[in-house]
Amino acid sequence: MTLWEELKARGLIAQVTNEEEISKMVNEGKATFYIGFDPTADSLHVGHFMALCLMKRMQMAGNRPIALLGGGTGMIGDPSGKTDMRKMMTVETIQHNIECFKKQMERFIDFSDGKAIMVNNADWLMNLNYIELLREVGPHFSVNRMLTAECYKQRMERGLSFLEFNYMIMQSYDFYKLFQEYGCNMQFGGDDQWSNMLAGTELIRRKLNKDAHAMTITLLLNSEGKKMGKTVSGAVWLDPNKTSPFDFYQYWRNVDDADVLKCIRLLTFLPMEQIEEMSSWEGSQLNKAKEILAYELTKLVHGEEEAKKAQEGAKALFGGGADTENMPSTKLTDADFDENGEIDLISLLVKTGLVPTRSEGRRTIEQGGANLDGEKITDIQYKLKKDALLAAGGLILRKGKKKFHKITK
Repeated sequence: MTLWEELKARGLIAQVTNEEEISKMVNEGKATFYIGFDPTADSLHVGHFMALCLMKRMQMAGNRPIALLGGGTGMIGDPSGKTDMRKMMTVETIQHNIECFKKQMERFIDFSDGKAIMVNNADWLMNLNYIELLREVGPHFSVNRMLTAECYKQRMERGLSFLEFNYMIMQSYDFYKLFQEYGCNMQFGGDDQWSNMLAGTELIRRKLNKDAHAMTITLLLNSEGKKMGKTVSGAVWLDPNKTSPFDFYQYWRNVDDADVLKCIRLLTFLPMEQIEEMSSWEGSQLNKAKEILAYELTKLVHGEEEAKKAQEGAKALFGGGADTENMPSTKLTDADFDENGEIDLISLLVKTGLVPTRSEGRRTIEQGGANLDGEKITDIQYKLKKDALLAAGGLILRKGKKKFHKITK
């Protein structure tokens, strides 16, 4: 199976502009391709995960990735798939987020000896003269055609700002610059980026009268990635300080039965032959598939040691026969207890990070989502005694069905 055939078999490819030539370049390791990452937070999340895995697969076959960090486009905001305008970030916040992205990307992509490139589009976008941009790029964009793009149509009723309207021009200019300066001949992106990516291909054709190597590929990257990247409590982050390896493992361990094989195909590096054997699995076998998925992805993001710890912690909760040593835990001090040697359940939920605020902690308890050592607690006035915690040697606090935390003293 060629690399291109594998990408299609894994369900990664949604649309292409010239499959015959693109597949040839990919299979021969002659693609220099880019994927863009706007620094909207201080950590990458599961929504970016598919892109990173794709870059790794392509690089392993000899192709050269360009990780484009959106220091410039991040100042504007992409309207694609959004109902409201993105919150404006300061230059300092954007730069901090970029530095965080860089460290995380280096776990997936080999940037040594020119095997991959990391660039920031602020290097060219921030220095553009407005009149110069209008003259150089403006004539190549039809406003009527831009307004038919799905990414803009979704926002027209709610209101599309002129600021956001320029995002397509900025992204197209990125491809043009990467094509000129780095020989970038291919772009990947989510299916909601299709219009923007086609615009970049068209800009190169119009500006340079070159078409043969201005390729466009779009992946089911945003539609699937965003679906996978959200939970009730928010995004699943790749930063262990924001989502612990145990919680990361648990997230994948609890995917829907219908999604587990899809996730294994899209995100793991297991051989397709092994994955096809799993396609007939049913019932309890799907739980085994989920364990494989969770372990493989936790190992990829956090390393094998953390993956083993997370696996052991999960067995303590669901499979028995293991201790709770590797479960996320919080050690309380005397200062956490009041003068009667007690701590209320809401404070415990906040202290362990299972909820971000006391108001959410209150809602969790009232809705029956709080469980302490196997007992559901619905009394918002409930307090845990220090002596009881010491006598137990540690208790397990649970929020909902998927979030666990060990409490010790």
